[in-house]
Amino acid sequence: MIRLHHVPQSRSMRVLWLLYELDVPFELVLRPFDKSLRAPDYLSLSPAGRVPALEIEGERMFESLAMMEYLCERFPEAGLGRAPGSPDRMGWLSWLHFAETISQHAAALTQQHLMLREDAMRSPIIMQLEAKRLEKCYAALEARLSPPLEKRDHLLTSGFSAVDIAVGQAVYMARHFAKIEGFAELSAWYARITGRDGFARSLPGPEERLYGQDFYPAWES
Repeated sequence: MIRLHHVPQSRSMRVLWLLYELDVPFELVLRPFDKSLRAPDYLSLSPAGRVPALEIEGERMFESLAMMEYLCERFPEAGLGRAPGSPDRMGWLSWLHFAETISQHAAALTQQHLMLREDAMRSPIIMQLEAKRLEKCYAALEARLSPPLEKRDHLLTSGFSAVDIAVGQAVYMARHFAKIEGFAELSAWYARITGRDGFARSLPGPEERLYGQDFYPAWES
């Protein structure tokens, strides 16, 4: 049995989306984003008190991209991984982990905008720098999706894969702080992948949202 411990609008969303795309049975445990993640029972699943945590037949995992690699290997028939020896294996690994490059900037901005409650705690410089760093990530994706010889519908030449899920979810989070509308190919790719049923099913309900608004402009002193 697969059991995913999930906080809506967090990195666990990319594992949830992947599970829906794999179309395998699993149990979803919704967790609040609070101190309960530091409780001993949860720390036994995720020692740093973070989400996601994944339980599979008595074994435990606690890093989302490792989970995605493992699940793609466990269910190869879904075609969302790229096995060793595949021409796209190197690209699959590189772009899968690029999702965390985007996510760390989005996480820094989430802390600045949402977790620091008073303006005096926030840093306009950090907020502006991190938003610009997200735009640099967008530019890298734009270049990938519009190479000189051909446009790609997905991040890999061989088609839709877990990297579109991982990077797509990271962009979903990043869009709260840096808009993608100035990147034509990125915007078209994002519309394609977020039109999938797996993405729609992984979205939070109205009462589950971590973010109170769709966009947080860079704060200026």
